[in-house]
Amino acid sequence: MKNKGKWLISVASCLAFVCALALAGCSSGTTASTDNASNVDSSAKETTQLQIFAANSLSKAMDEVQQLYTRDHSGITFADTQYKSSGELNELLAGGASADVLISASKAKMDDAESAGYVDAPTRFNMFKNDLVMVTSEKNDAITEVSLDDIAAGKYKVAVGDESVPAGNYACQSLSTVGCYTEPDGTTGKDATGKGGQFSGALAADGMVSLQTSVGNVCKQAQSGDVDIAFVYTSDVYRFGGVKVVGTVPANTHKNIIYPAAITAQTDHAAEAQAFLDWCTTDPEALAVWQKWGFEMAA
Repeated sequence: MKNKGKWLISVASCLAFVCALALAGCSSGTTASTDNASNVDSSAKETTQLQIFAANSLSKAMDEVQQLYTRDHSGITFADTQYKSSGELNELLAGGASADVLISASKAKMDDAESAGYVDAPTRFNMFKNDLVMVTSEKNDAITEVSLDDIAAGKYKVAVGDESVPAGNYACQSLSTVGCYTEPDGTTGKDATGKGGQFSGALAADGMVSLQTSVGNVCKQAQSGDVDIAFVYTSDVYRFGGVKVVGTVPANTHKNIIYPAAITAQTDHAAEAQAFLDWCTTDPEALAVWQKWGFEMAA
């Protein structure tokens, strides 16, 4: 009986030891799992998603630049960038849409955004500049060179952006210098706004002007041959293709084509947004992308 008692005590001791090890393992596993979960949560919190609002004409270049940035900055991702006309971008902000960066194709539209308090004024700067050109379908061999005087002579049907499209405003400013657009106050060229007026001279006739809601649609009018000439940015030729430049609009006939950028007043990621903009204007790879798509740095 004594031996049997000793045997039972030994078995009980072994079982107690095994249970202790099991409990220790569970405790360790729980701690490890907690630590791992904590690390995952911490990692997730370190990722910042930036929302960019940018002018339509920047779409191809900006997509490429963002890919480069996320490649080298693991803590940054981008929400689906909103590419719209500068006026539409302001309307989104007015409606409460959230963004971290606004890049407009119009000084006037950025002025409006600043006045409305949508952007942080001290962060504003001129990011790009562009040229206004006249294009026709690349399949059109009959048109090789065009001037504003040719437009004034009524030789061609044209497409321009409507008042919400900065490229259209610049086109109307230029057309006013050759009597094809009349501002309400009679101003012309750089002094004009390109808004609120009427097409005049040769362009007053029905069917001579096709107004479009975006510069992309303007370009498509020339691509398809629906019009003879479209007024677009140099960058749009690279972006859309299917057209060829047949004339550059003289820079002294319209206001300077500037793309201002700013950090929005509502952002919770001002430092990250500023870092992205700084990189966009200084990194050699980024600069090469802008140049490839027809954009010239303003500074």
